Order: sequence, then structure tokens, then C-alpha cells
Amino acid sequence: MIKFGTGGWRAEIGKDFHMTNIQIIGQALADRINELDEADKPVVIGYDRRFLSDTAAKWLAEVLCANGIHVWIMHRSVPTPMVMHMVKKQGLHYGMEVTASHNPSNYNGIKIVVDEGRDAPVDVTENIERRCSITGNVHVMPIEKALESGMVTYVENPFNDFLDDILGILDVQAIRDRGPRLLFDSMHGSSTYPFNVIFYTCRCTVDQINANKDAYFGGKMPAPTELTLKPLAEQVVAGGYDLGMGIDGDGDRLGVIDCNGDYISANDILVLLYYYLHEYKGWKGPVVRNLATTHLLDRVAEGLGEKCYEVPVGFKHISSKIDEVDAVLGGESSGGLTVRGHIHGKDSIYAAALFVEMLCKTGKTPGAMIKELREKYGDRVMVEYNVPLSEDRKQELLRVFANGLEDPESIRDQLPVFEPTYCRANFIDGCKFYFDDDSFVICRPSGTEPLLRVFAEAPTREQAQGYIDTWKKFLAK
Repeated sequence: MIKFGTGGWRAEIGKDFHMTNIQIIGQALADRINELDEADKPVVIGYDRRFLSDTAAKWLAEVLCANGIHVWIMHRSVPTPMVMHMVKKQGLHYGMEVTASHNPSNYNGIKIVVDEGRDAPVDVTENIERRCSITGNVHVMPIEKALESGMVTYVENPFNDFLDDILGILDVQAIRDRGPRLLFDSMHGSSTYPFNVIFYTCRCTVDQINANKDAYFGGKMPAPTELTLKPLAEQVVAGGYDLGMGIDGDGDRLGVIDCNGDYISANDILVLLYYYLHEYKGWKGPVVRNLATTHLLDRVAEGLGEKCYEVPVGFKHISSKIDEVDAVLGGESSGGLTVRGHIHGKDSIYAAALFVEMLCKTGKTPGAMIKELREKYGDRVMVEYNVPLSEDRKQELLRVFANGLEDPESIRDQLPVFEPTYCRANFIDGCKFYFDDDSFVICRPSGTEPLLRVFAEAPTREQAQGYIDTWKKFLAK
């Protein structure tokens, strides 16, 4: 079965990610487009540097063209936020990016983008899933014939509008005046070119590691975590750089290393950028986060006279809430964010640019800034635990959580017991417990990997780990 999660469809290469399934998805989307009379505009298709990504993009194009739908396809790999930007800027109905984002190298997948450059909402992905399950004949037009007939067009300069819009919002002069030295880990992904153009334009000194295409991502997960960015941290200190930055394979997750070699977590990036945009750039308004993201953001927002809105996991919930409440920024603890007026999806290239601008305009290191904010608003420590999850166990937990949404008291004996007990529970996305001291613990099946994720945040690591341990004991039963 083809199932879309919070980050699109993802599958193991050769097992489920293969030509037949890719073409079925293409046919399902084509059927939807034609049924809704949306073939008046082309579909833009991008792809990252993973194994089979460029080939899969052509397979999708061949199916769409055979169904009378024009396709714009990239000549080279591009990050997901650029495809989203093109859909928004060109007023298209759909875009597609062939990527598995931060998943291991043996995975690939497809993200679907809809009007205004948004992640496809659940009603769209469920519609495509249903169509995939009943798709009969798949129509294919060889790419050579599609090119000859004009049904497919290669986009020659896809980055121009994307980069110009970012540079147009950025305080380029402030960055030029400071001239920071940056070390960039592109993690063998598709963000190398746009990152370089932006920061060379800003007259930064930029050195790079892992800039080459490597379908195995150097044997590491292509996600900018504290573990995967350790080599970057060591080289930042050894080389005397002002900042180290890592961006995942398709450009929607950011990791930052301070000049002292300290890892700046995704939660801290959100807090810092919100504070900077609000206080230094004068962008007034609330902020949005998902259920698994730090409550320090709530405290900072309250201190600034604003509100922090909580939404389920899945960036489509964040982007829609940003629009609804005119929020300054929205993001998640996994490293993705966007800001008011930009695209409706995660963009770590723009986030990186804003972070460098913050460094230059404040004259403070990220480590010093987050220390000041924690001293003012209270220290928070987040601990994460991931455990492999079978499909049967996943469905069992989802049933429990669904029952909790209807009647929380009916499932108390099917959940762990905490001491002290929680003050309230939330079952809108997994199971989240809130405690009197503003601590929390959330347990939810991943929407992109066969994992159960447990996040806990508290004033101390020991307290947060205690919440995790309670869940671990319960799950081991």
C-alpha cells in the first residue's frame, strides 16, 4: 500500500520505492488533476541527490505528460523549498519533489506540493492514496517524445526568483559589514548551490565539507543533529569560524554550531530567531510550534506580550496557523521553520540566512544569546527517545490514542502512571501529558519512519529523563 505520512510518501528503495509504484503515484495525481480540470497549468518536478531521484522524476514526468499534463522538470537537483517557492510564485496547482528528506540512504520518496506552495493536506494525500489503490492502466509517454512534443520543459535557471526573494528580505549590508567566516556542511545534499550564492553575495567567507554528491551520505544519516554535526563542530573550532551550519538532504532542516563548537538545538534556533525578528527587526506578532517543540517559545512569546500557538505535528498545520493568526514564525523541534511572508513550508536556506544576519546585527554569539534568554525565561532541557515500531503495535497505540481523544478517562489503565501525575492530557496527535511546572512528555508514532518517538522537556535533564524512563518501562510490558 502507498501511504503518505507527515512528510510525504517514503519507502525503501527496491522494496517499495520502484518504477511501478512511482508511476502509480504519477497516474493517481494525473487522474486527480484531470478530474478537477487543473491541467491548465504545468506541474513542476524537482529532485534531490538520492539514488534514483533524477530517474524517478523522469518516470513521473512521463506519466503526467501521457495524461495531457505539461511538466516543468529540473536540469539539476534542487531543495524542496525551491519547488514550493516556484509553485507559489508561478501560481501553479501542483509541484513534486523526489526526496526522502532526512531518512537513511536506502529510502527515497515523493513530496507533493499544492496551491500557494503548501505541503499537500491530508484530504489531498488521502485522495491520492485511494486512487493509487484502484489505479488500472498507467499511461506513459517516453521522455524523448514528451520533449519533442513540448509536453515537458527543462527549467534552465530555477534558482533566480528563489534567491532574489531571500536576498530582497535579508539585510545584506549588515552581513557585508561584518563579513563572517562560515563553515557549511551540505551533508551531500541539494542546498550547496543556493547556500553559496546567498552568502557569497553577502561577501561572507564560506568553506564547505561534504559538498559532493554521495547517495550514501558518507555513511551517516543526512539529518543535521548533534551527533552527525560533530565533525563540523570540531572543524569550526579548529578553523576559527564564526559559525558552522548543516542542512539536510533536501534543504528543509537546519543545524547550527556556535563558534565555541557548541550545538545549537532546533528548539533554540526557533527561540533565537523569534526573539530576533520580534525585537531587532520589529516583526510583531505571535509564534507557532508543534506539540513536540519547546515550551520556552511560549515563555518568550508571553514575555514579549505575544501568544504561542500549539498545533499537531506536520508542517501543514504550522503554515496554516501562521496564516490564520499572522504569526511571525512557525517551526518544529526537528529543525524546520518558516517565517511570515515566505513560503508555506520549511526552508532551512532562508533560516540559515536569517541566522547569519542575527549574528551580524546583534554582535552576539548564538550561545550567548540563548544563555541570556534562558536566564530570563527559565531553563528547559529536552530529551528524546526513539524505538522501532511494528505496524501492528503502531495501530494498537493509535487506537488507544483515538479512544483518548473521545474519552480520556476510559484509557487511563492503558497509559503509563507518572509521579507526580500530569495536570492534563492531549490526544490530538499521539499522547501528550502536561505537568504543573510547564514540563511535558509526548509519545507518538513517526509519520515518516517506522519509529515511536518520545519527547520530554523539563527544567532539568534528570526530570525529563524520568518521564522518558516511565514511557520506556510501560512500552516494555
